[in-house]
Amino acid sequence: MSASESTEPDVAIATPIRIFDTTLRDGEQSPGCSMNAAQKLVMARALDTLGVDVIETGFPASSEADREATRLMARELRRPTLAVLSRCLPGDIETSLRALDGIARPRLHVFVSTSPLHREHKLRMSKQQVLDLAVTSVEHARKYVDDIEFSTEDGTRTEHDFLAEVVGATIAAGATTINVPDTLGYATPDEIRSLFRFLIETVPGARDVVFSAHCHDDLGLAVANSLAAIEGGARQVECTINGIGERAGNCAMEELVMALKVRGAWYGADTAIDTRRLVATSQLLTRLTGMQVQRNKAVVGANAFAHESGIHQHGMLRHRGTYEIMRPEDVGWSDSRMVLGRHSGRAAVSHRLRALGYTLEDADLDRVFAAFKDLCERQRVIEDGDLEALMHGDVAGDGYRLAAMTVSDRGGRASAQVELSDPDGRKVTESALGDGPVDALFGALSAATGLDFALESYQVHSVGLGADARGEANLSVRDGETALQGSGTSRDVIEASALAWLDVANRVRRAQTQAPARALRATS
Repeated sequence: MSASESTEPDVAIATPIRIFDTTLRDGEQSPGCSMNAAQKLVMARALDTLGVDVIETGFPASSEADREATRLMARELRRPTLAVLSRCLPGDIETSLRALDGIARPRLHVFVSTSPLHREHKLRMSKQQVLDLAVTSVEHARKYVDDIEFSTEDGTRTEHDFLAEVVGATIAAGATTINVPDTLGYATPDEIRSLFRFLIETVPGARDVVFSAHCHDDLGLAVANSLAAIEGGARQVECTINGIGERAGNCAMEELVMALKVRGAWYGADTAIDTRRLVATSQLLTRLTGMQVQRNKAVVGANAFAHESGIHQHGMLRHRGTYEIMRPEDVGWSDSRMVLGRHSGRAAVSHRLRALGYTLEDADLDRVFAAFKDLCERQRVIEDGDLEALMHGDVAGDGYRLAAMTVSDRGGRASAQVELSDPDGRKVTESALGDGPVDALFGALSAATGLDFALESYQVHSVGLGADARGEANLSVRDGETALQGSGTSRDVIEASALAWLDVANRVRRAQTQAPARALRATS
């Protein structure tokens, strides 16, 4: 097959896979990720726009917040199915049924544990008691709602014959979707694939319902297991944005969806998700919960389409397919990023300089590249402003420098005083109050430099071990429409924070200084 031929199946014959999003229920159970009703509604709107088939709104019997969130969604969302979770208990089911009132496309999702461990130690019930409870609960719910999903909690650790018996009985009782969760993330892809095939091929009525997979990530296999379940016959996958959820989390929707998209010829399946909105939805969840996405996270991580290695950058400049299997635009990124750093080669630096308007002879490029490599030993990432400074022969690090600082926090309003050396060598001293030492510090630096940024993220972590460990601070800020990053390292984390802030300030200063020259080159 030639490179120009598509390996994707015809969309018309691709098996449709329903996406059941449980970000607002299972995902919210991730420690530190709870959302109030208003925040849940904002997230639900985004999931609706994304094209999610089923949104699990919460666990109504557990809290008033979940009930209120479901009411808000019921008033506004008409396209997707809205599901609520309920234990197989009469009181829970009644509460959940009331929560479903007014929903255009309601689903009641009932569950009970089926594994030996859960039966003995959690439920203290026999097989027959679990079976009877499952059947009576589905029958009860089906009197009021046509769309009933039944889940066998810890299904992958349940005896296959008993699991088949429970599944068959609940199908006969009126369940329309059967979910077999890998609740502890214990199964392997081969086991999941075989289990779904076994149930679908042997249980009476199995081909008349939709089988669903709900996989946790305790062994890092949630996405792989969900894909294996699809191979085994599952036609619904339960997942979350960014893979958030209990313990190690759930199957990450963005990874599952793009695996089906990129490897469509292999799976012959696809979803209705608008993949171009994956990054925006991921970033919305981050803002709502405060849980950051790791930079090397697949699909939506900041480094997912970033290239620093000289070998990789050289390949990308020749043909993006050498080191990318999907287009960044297809998931919501604006473009791939060529990150200039210590691993970058001469070709990448030359390419970036040309993009900035510089065309250099070999000897001049050799000089700039040597200065670039020298700067890389002191600075992790080289931005456009840094290249501009190198082109003009500026000394790396020129700009505002920290001469002294004093920060105090006496339990009330924190205060900070900074003394800077400005780009002309003059001393500048300013102070500020803040809600904490870092807030006060950044306020004082802003007053001293006359620069103000919209802070998007701030992180401090340790670099090194033991007595030699240092603190590194990383900032992400927005200056108008431009996103900037800065970093600083010191044995004192507050000083590292100041250095990171000044790193950004100097980038902005260089950009402002060199903008007229860049504009002149563009018109010449």
